[in-house]
Amino acid sequence: GNKMVTLKDIQEAQKAIVPYANCTPLNRSKFLSDLCSADVFLKLENLQVTHSFKIRGVINKLLHLSAEEKAQGVITASAGNHGQAVAFGGQKLGFSAKIVVPTTTPKIRVDGIKKYGAELILFGETYPEAERKAKELAQSEGRLYISPYNDPLIVAGHGTIGLEVIDELPKVDAVLVPVGGGGLISGIAIAVKNLKSNVQVIGVQSEAVPIMFESLKAGKIVPPHRHNPKTIAEGLSGGIEKGSITFSISQRYVDEVVLVREETLRQAVYLLWKNEKQVVEGSGAAGSRG
Repeated sequence: GNKMVTLKDIQEAQKAIVPYANCTPLNRSKFLSDLCSADVFLKLENLQVTHSFKIRGVINKLLHLSAEEKAQGVITASAGNHGQAVAFGGQKLGFSAKIVVPTTTPKIRVDGIKKYGAELILFGETYPEAERKAKELAQSEGRLYISPYNDPLIVAGHGTIGLEVIDELPKVDAVLVPVGGGGLISGIAIAVKNLKSNVQVIGVQSEAVPIMFESLKAGKIVPPHRHNPKTIAEGLSGGIEKGSITFSISQRYVDEVVLVREETLRQAVYLLWKNEKQVVEGSGAAGSRG
């Protein structure tokens, strides 16, 4: 059902994921702080297991599977970090994971998923086609389909980042979060707003795929304009499915979503490498705009 995620759900997720996920460093960025004339900290989820925050939500979800669901296995569609996290989780917890990725997926991403022993299915030109295929296979094979964002347990797992930030930096004024389907910002916003209601939670989305931005403006989930936009922030390029919990949570808890240009994202990736020696991907750099 469409259940709301609570602070307690996120606190429980935090305990559950300890053996599998890192509490990542929160480092002050001298470069960004000077640039913005403010104290800017980077929450380094690029140093997370599988190099992405996705493992937090996925592991929390997989730890809650019934014996029957474990026996049947899981399936998802993702050429990126979510796919890797599901593959890693299946390997760690010992059940079968299938990942459907578009045929256009770069080899490095395919290998990234394969190394965790998941079964990989290449299907379709675009992500929406791969996703449809994964949902069909979930039906026909009795596997559990794992959404990258539209799931209370996934949202609660991602929200653990919010707990870590508040814990380490109680005087924080604003938290900037990259937004795609909204799984990350939903969890973080629930954690942050319940612990410190006056902290601003601001989403950052690429202009190439402004789905959450436009949906919040319209007061309803809007469909993507075009399939497979060319964006450096691949992780932010999906749509938001109808009735997604992430939309209602964002409506309630997120202060605003701002758009950044693709060019700005490219620059941010470069600047973070040059000045912080941090390798981040386009979607991660979205949050560290000047």
